[in-house]
Amino acid sequence: MGLSASSPSVAVQSANISVHPQTASPPSECPMHQEKMEGCPVHMKSPDQGAENQNNNVPAHQERAYEYLECPVKSSTSQIKDDIDPRNMMPPPNQMPSLNQPFPLSTIREESSIPRAHSEQKWVYPSEQMFWNAMLRKGWRWKDDDINPKDMNNIIKIHNQNNEQAWKEILKWEALHVAECPCGPSLIRFGGKAKEYSPRARIRSWMGYELPFDRHDWIINRCGKEVRYVIDYYDGGEVDKNYQFTILDVRPAFDSLSAVWDRMKVAWWRWTS
Repeated sequence: MGLSASSPSVAVQSANISVHPQTASPPSECPMHQEKMEGCPVHMKSPDQGAENQNNNVPAHQERAYEYLECPVKSSTSQIKDDIDPRNMMPPPNQMPSLNQPFPLSTIREESSIPRAHSEQKWVYPSEQMFWNAMLRKGWRWKDDDINPKDMNNIIKIHNQNNEQAWKEILKWEALHVAECPCGPSLIRFGGKAKEYSPRARIRSWMGYELPFDRHDWIINRCGKEVRYVIDYYDGGEVDKNYQFTILDVRPAFDSLSAVWDRMKVAWWRWTS
């Protein structure tokens, strides 16, 4: 718990994307995978057989095509805001090569070990192409760096390992609550806050330590209870053979008395061990 060597993202900060939910076939963002949602009348109707067969013939990438056509009465900023996924604060997955992209990138995505809340599926990491496009949206320009396809492959591996290690650290904290949540936690959503330093990070910097190069807040589901975790990412030196280089400081946020008590217990165990 707390500070631990791990594998975050050299490029996690620049792209701020970690995982996207998916299913075995089409992307999970497609409406066809939202039928389990409650409260929306359109998902409560039973489609007739003809309509169902027709939908099966439509390419998956066309399912939401009209949602992302720019509306003449909307400004570009409002359109972008409407497209943001609240689970990871990112636009819809973009697997298309960017303009003047110097080399092709893989569109293959890797499934994580992180359970997705309110689902039987797990979160899925972005492809190299999605990560590239995300970095461009953040203002990065490939012409300013000497980058090649191997670099992108390494960035993805570092990014994925980073998130796996962060989840392992969260599970260590959640072991304190195994009695109330024997099934274990799942991830609801997350977001990057690179420039919003946590109080702990600021205090450490006043003591002479470096500030983290990135920060994420992960919101988990503890058997019906939302719990927020703060993750600070510190530079740990060279990347090792397992694509780990970052030191993670993972802990529950001071949002409840339960979190305060957990932090106090762990601090005491460290002090007396």
